[in-house]
Amino acid sequence: MAAPAQPKKIVAPTVSQINAEFVTQLACKYWAPHIKKKSPFDIKVIEEIYEKEIVKSSQYLENYLWMNYSPEVSSKAYLMSICYHFHSFLIFKVCFIVFRFYHIALYHVLGNQLIDYLVFILLNIEVTGNVTVPLFQARLELELKKTPKLRKFWNLIKKNDEKMDPEAREQAYQERRFLSQLIQKFISVLKSVPLSEPVTMDKVHYCERFIELMIDLEALLPTRRWFNTILDDSHLLVHCYLSNLVHREEDGHLFSQLLDMLKFYTGFEINDQTGNALTENEMTTIHYDRITSLQRAAFAHFPELYDFALSNVAEVDTRESLVKFFGPLSSNTLHQVASYLCLLPTLPKNEDTTFDKKFLLELLVSRHERRISQIQQLNQMPLYPTEKIIWDENIVPTEYYSGEGCLALPKLNLQFLTLHDYLLRNFNLFRLESTYEIRQDIEDSVSRMKPWQSEYGGVVFGGWARMAQPIVAFTVVEVAKPNIGENWPTRVRADVTINLNVRDHIKDEWEGLRKHDVCFLITVRPTKPYGTKFDRRRPFIEQVGLVYVRGCEIQGMLDDKGRVIEDGPEPRPNLRGESRTFRVFLDPNQYQQDMTNTIQNGAEDVYETFNIIMRRKPKENNFKAVLETIRNLMNTDCVVPDWLHDIILGYGDPSSAHYSKMPNQIATLDFNDTFLSIEHLKASFPGHNVKVTVDDPTLQIPPFRITFPVRSGKGKKRKDADEDEDTEEAKTLIVEPHVIPNRGPYPYNQPKRNTIQFTHTQIEAIRAGMQPGLTMVVGPPGTGKTDVAVQIISNIYHNFPEQRTLIVTHSNQALNQLFEKIMALDIDERHLLRLGHGEEELETEKDFSRYGRVNYVLARRIELLEEVKRLQKSLGVPGDASYTCETAGYFFLYQVMSRWEEYISKVKNKGSTLPDVTEISTFFPFHEYFANAPQPIFKGRSYEEDMEIAEGCFRHIKKIFTQLEEFRASELLRSGLDRSKYLLVKEAKIIAMTCTHAALKRHDLVKLGFKYDNILMEEAAQILEIETFIPLLLQNPQDGFSRLKRWIMIGDHHQLPPVIKNMAFQKYSNMEQSLFTRFVRVGVPTVDLDAQGRARASLCNLYNWRYKNLGNLPHVQLLPEFSTANAGLLYDFQLINVEDFQGVGESEPNPYFYQNLGEAEYVVALFMYMCLLGYPADRISILTTYNGQKHLIRDIINRRCGNNPLIGRPNKVTTVDRFQGQQNDYILLSLVRTRAVGHLRDVRRLVVAMSRARLGLYIFARVSLFQNCFELTPAFSQLTARPLHLHIIPTEPFPTTRKVELLSLCFAFFHLMKCPEGSLDFK
Repeated sequence: MAAPAQPKKIVAPTVSQINAEFVTQLACKYWAPHIKKKSPFDIKVIEEIYEKEIVKSSQYLENYLWMNYSPEVSSKAYLMSICYHFHSFLIFKVCFIVFRFYHIALYHVLGNQLIDYLVFILLNIEVTGNVTVPLFQARLELELKKTPKLRKFWNLIKKNDEKMDPEAREQAYQERRFLSQLIQKFISVLKSVPLSEPVTMDKVHYCERFIELMIDLEALLPTRRWFNTILDDSHLLVHCYLSNLVHREEDGHLFSQLLDMLKFYTGFEINDQTGNALTENEMTTIHYDRITSLQRAAFAHFPELYDFALSNVAEVDTRESLVKFFGPLSSNTLHQVASYLCLLPTLPKNEDTTFDKKFLLELLVSRHERRISQIQQLNQMPLYPTEKIIWDENIVPTEYYSGEGCLALPKLNLQFLTLHDYLLRNFNLFRLESTYEIRQDIEDSVSRMKPWQSEYGGVVFGGWARMAQPIVAFTVVEVAKPNIGENWPTRVRADVTINLNVRDHIKDEWEGLRKHDVCFLITVRPTKPYGTKFDRRRPFIEQVGLVYVRGCEIQGMLDDKGRVIEDGPEPRPNLRGESRTFRVFLDPNQYQQDMTNTIQNGAEDVYETFNIIMRRKPKENNFKAVLETIRNLMNTDCVVPDWLHDIILGYGDPSSAHYSKMPNQIATLDFNDTFLSIEHLKASFPGHNVKVTVDDPTLQIPPFRITFPVRSGKGKKRKDADEDEDTEEAKTLIVEPHVIPNRGPYPYNQPKRNTIQFTHTQIEAIRAGMQPGLTMVVGPPGTGKTDVAVQIISNIYHNFPEQRTLIVTHSNQALNQLFEKIMALDIDERHLLRLGHGEEELETEKDFSRYGRVNYVLARRIELLEEVKRLQKSLGVPGDASYTCETAGYFFLYQVMSRWEEYISKVKNKGSTLPDVTEISTFFPFHEYFANAPQPIFKGRSYEEDMEIAEGCFRHIKKIFTQLEEFRASELLRSGLDRSKYLLVKEAKIIAMTCTHAALKRHDLVKLGFKYDNILMEEAAQILEIETFIPLLLQNPQDGFSRLKRWIMIGDHHQLPPVIKNMAFQKYSNMEQSLFTRFVRVGVPTVDLDAQGRARASLCNLYNWRYKNLGNLPHVQLLPEFSTANAGLLYDFQLINVEDFQGVGESEPNPYFYQNLGEAEYVVALFMYMCLLGYPADRISILTTYNGQKHLIRDIINRRCGNNPLIGRPNKVTTVDRFQGQQNDYILLSLVRTRAVGHLRDVRRLVVAMSRARLGLYIFARVSLFQNCFELTPAFSQLTARPLHLHIIPTEPFPTTRKVELLSLCFAFFHLMKCPEGSLDFK
């Protein structure tokens, strides 16, 4: 468990080095896409590159090697160049197969067949006619019998083979036997590995890579469909498990782990041909069929196996039973048994088998032994990591993972076998990523406690840690009996006593541990004497003597009488002294495993050794709840909509869930307040013919209903004339203006309206979101993603009032931004609900949490009953109609409705003559009630106008009683909890939560009967794949089907992905790939927003190169704030070069805690300068790329200006990653690094950093370092075009009238006059 040596970091080449490089110059001559006149193909170029430097050259594979290949020009250099670049291509493209062998070993093992196989894999793997398997005749017949439809293809292949000339037929046979021959070659290499003698690591790595290849072929359906039979026929697993490499403790550890993964996938619960997931019953049936066929063969042909043949299956399907029956048989007999089962070719008469008996026995036993189901294995798995997993480098690599070796980790590719496979891979990776974070916390806390060996051999702690405490006493107090059919206890509880002799605020943190918080119990037995200094560069475990780690879950703290103190509104009792005891739940599965090990193997009792308890920060400690949610999903039938199933797994037509291909596409949609005018509507549908149902221009005002042409895509082919007519019809929109019914005479009755003039791409996104199906919206910075999301929600709310919409975001901040904009639209606030923590950050006095909504309903009920009382008084009705919602309902039915019906009978249109307009006001029964409304209520201009006003007044009254009827449940339900549940399940129409809350509370939501019809996800590209998937399953299926109708995902995969701390999980397992990004890569149609309105056009140029065609909205050029320069600063953006300050550039006081004092002082100085000129401090944010620099800048601000009322503090001082999704007028950015570019090399982080500012961006960096980074060239070429010293205008106060157009003139003047860079005073 010792930590490996840190590999040397590879320095990336600079831009100048790349341009001067040999291969770059060849690329510009032979294959670069931007070169118009390319030189003809020359085989010598390939040979020269291969001999000199084989590098990962851009487009070398696809534009030169691949397209010019033919057998005539093939050579070793050519083949190995393709192989090398194919390897690089697959690493970065994450193709469906990973072919990463050592390059030289590849050539010697594969020879000239390699190129044929690469073509074969890439082009022909899914074409049935091109795939055959080299099986012996009996096995082939068995496979064709299993899947009868394959016989037709087999016969077709044989016919095609007969038509081939001998050379082509031989070539085809070679291609078809490539994998089989490759496996046999691997087996021969594997057998050459000795048991104990030294072995070259190249051979071991080759074996590991080969198994990795096999796993990748098995883990994807297009390859598995044919390859699984080849693998089974080769008996590769049997050869591997019997090999010497498995038994080499150190060298074979990773190989054994990979082998277990391969075994898992070879027996995966799926039908290889249909791709359907197999149920547990179907897998049991397959097992029974196998063993009964073995029993039949034994009964018919082997008298010595009669006892086996006549036994029941449960008696003979264990490994021990099978070895007992088959172990005594000779090798020839075992071979004959295997041949009867079509596992081996028939043994010729009078000949001995060439197979070893050990192999034959293992072949039969491993194939027929009873296997524990995958779900059962999962349910028996402990959720908390132990020390064996936490420090296993093959499973949880350190942050120094270089990408060279393979790992025993699942991969999140583009495709998955089944939903179970999808969930399981995510479960394992989420568990391991959490384990990595736990390891960091344990190493930090335990090292701070400084455990040393005392003089008497015990443990003494020389330090202290905020998040960890020494354990005074630990006792297991309950081990509950197992459930029927299980062998682990249902519950294990223990008491942990600690002494909280710490500061009061830390003591409060420990006493504030809540139910379900996760802690870790640790055993350390240090061997280092007192006073030994802890060295972070040396292996952690041997320094602190860590022995055991076990997880636990807090039930509560015990009071003086030993009872658990329950969480609740009542204040906690004050406990005397400093000793505190916590009741914790232990993991029952882990406890059962530990006790079994203690009893059977005589190991020590782990639970008598703990001496440290460690807690974690609450926001980072929800991993167990998420893992339980994923495990619960795998134990239930996951019902996703049929239109989504194949897309989630990565198969079928990626556009099949687009609204244009959905069978239930809606023809007519009410766009409500989306359009500001008829001109706006016409501009929103370029290329369409807009027909308005009314000709009068004065009536062509919003809101509009639009009828779109809906095509089923079915029917016979039409003639050209009909097609032209159909094309014209497909581009014709029928627009119907309509009037929103009058809602009442009060000003607040008027509906809130949208004021944003959406662009045509935004309108397409809104239209797609209103239609059923999957909608993907890619929103670059500043393109109005949130505005589009809010308008979609509003339109769905008004078009489908009976449907419920679930809003999911990555962060509480994004959720609050959405909610604040939703509240500004015409949506009744009683239908809004916000779940989870974070609602306190809403910039409103209203509380949208569950209990806040309960209080709103109760308060609103009282208000409405007061209105009923006033109405009752105005009508002169005796009694107390406002006593309850029920009495108010009767009052409406018998008193209000009767008067309204009588009024309508008097004033309604009778015959051809219109009633007198004055009668509408004269007979109106509610004049006294509406006396507090703006007067006069009736205008007297026309009958229609006044009648609409009267009906609006009645609608106002009717709405009061409608709401009271909805609130009636709050009178019947007495507790706040029951009322909140009712609101969640019945009342709320728009429910918002974070993806983390959805994962944590899925079980509770499903249990409540939570239902929803639509999901809208904001920040979808920042959400982990599994946390994107879980919200689809927060409800039980309806009659076996999901009721989900719409899934709208809004995000930007060009900005930062989900945060994955471990580099191996991030790159090797591709865990940083969000579901949004995977859908984009698979080819799901997207709506790309293409106009930004956040930043000046000049600032937008710093990042718009990353997008297809990102432009600017007109107001960016027209509004004064964008056309006015930044006061006191010559440029609207500038890169300022910062050299070493006091001889020091970047520093690293702790690992990865980077700081740069010079940049920090410069940034704060500029902030103070801007504030002194008059800039509001809250319009300035300071960003940096590292946490260390963030803390340093905050310290400097506290010292320099934090308490100065003339300056104050900036809006935020934070990291670029934390600021994603936010913006400010002026951004001061510190890039910190002076030795290496660091993680800004990720272009996605660069895009985020460049796109946060609206009006001014000032970057402090070591220019010589960053301008030479190839990935950053598009942005830094613009930044370095301006002077690299800060240019200021000290006499210009804020705000200024100077126009930004002067910048270009000044810049040209500087260069013309060759003025020294510095400040310039404008009079």
